[in-house]
Amino acid sequence: MLKELIAHLGLAVCPSFYRDRQFVLALGGAAALWWLLWVTAPGFFGRTPHQVGLLLSLILWQPLLEELLFRGVIQGQMGMQSWGRIKHFGVSRANLLTSILFALAHLIYHSPLWALAVVVPSLIFGHFRDRYASIYPSLALHAYYNAGYFLIAVVR
Repeated sequence: MLKELIAHLGLAVCPSFYRDRQFVLALGGAAALWWLLWVTAPGFFGRTPHQVGLLLSLILWQPLLEELLFRGVIQGQMGMQSWGRIKHFGVSRANLLTSILFALAHLIYHSPLWALAVVVPSLIFGHFRDRYASIYPSLALHAYYNAGYFLIAVVR
């Protein structure tokens, strides 16, 4: 029972995802986007609090909770259904619907443009959830993406 729950939530041991070329590309793509935004849109990086506790929350705790909920519970449950595993342009329906819900959840505290901006990263996180049947790769990427954004905002 516990093993099944762990597997359904995507918490089972994950192979060396950090060696995956697609994973490395997702890391590099984020860094390239941060640099591009730094150079072309200095106003993109909003005011970010400098409190260490809040930054740790944004970089570690929020990704952990969001990945457990969205990729672990929601995408995991949808992915168990035959309709959720159907792919369109390489994206599973479970991933697509989870990413839409993820963006809608960001509307609670963010502007519509910001909520729209999280769709692509969410699809990337969901891709790795599908690829590895684990949330560990998506959790690592989510924390990395948040760290890059918020640390650049602090430095700026």
